[in-house]
Amino acid sequence: MKISARNQLRGKVTEIKEGAVNAEVIVDLGNDRSICSIITMESLKNLGIKVGSEVTTLIKASSVILMA
Repeated sequence: MKISARNQLRGKVTEIKEGAVNAEVIVDLGNDRSICSIITMESLKNLGIKVGSEVTTLIKASSVILMA
């Protein structure tokens, strides 16, 4: 599969918090870093994502705000 998003981070799913409509998926990126993604429950089931799944996170944003 080809995709234009250049910010791709591989990791392992460590936690899933299921809600009525959405699921919060926590992905361990290594080096004490993690990222959270909110996806629909339908996508969670269709992708077969479970705790321990290896996934690639894709980040595409029109703006990134930094604070120092």
